[in-house]
Amino acid sequence: MSMFRSKKLDIGSFLNIKVIRDHTKRKVFAQYEPERQALRYIIQNTTLPAKTRAEAQLQLTQMHCYTRPTQIRGRCLLGGKGRGIFRDFRLSRYNFRMQALEGNLPGVQKASW
Repeated sequence: MSMFRSKKLDIGSFLNIKVIRDHTKRKVFAQYEPERQALRYIIQNTTLPAKTRAEAQLQLTQMHCYTRPTQIRGRCLLGGKGRGIFRDFRLSRYNFRMQALEGNLPGVQKASW
C-alpha cells in the first residue's frame, strides 16, 4: 500500500482518511486499468496458447488490490459516509440537503408544491 501512497495530496479539502484512501484507490485504478484490460483480453482469447493465457492470468491475480474496480466505493466528499450517496454530486443525503439549502450546488433548488 505504501507504493500507492501520494507524497503530496492533490485532493483539496477532503477531511476523512476514508475519503483519502478512496481517492487513492480511484487514481491507482485509473492508472492500471489499460494494463488490466489487456491482460483480460489475453485471458479470454482462446486462439492463444494455454501457457500464455495462464501467465496473463497469474499476472492479473498478482496485481495489487487497489487496481481492482471493486475496491472503489462511492463516498461522501464532506463526511466520508459510504451509504446514501448521490453519485452525481458525490455527497451523502444529509450533506446534499445542507449544501442545496445554502445554495452551494448549481442547478439545485428546493421543490415546493
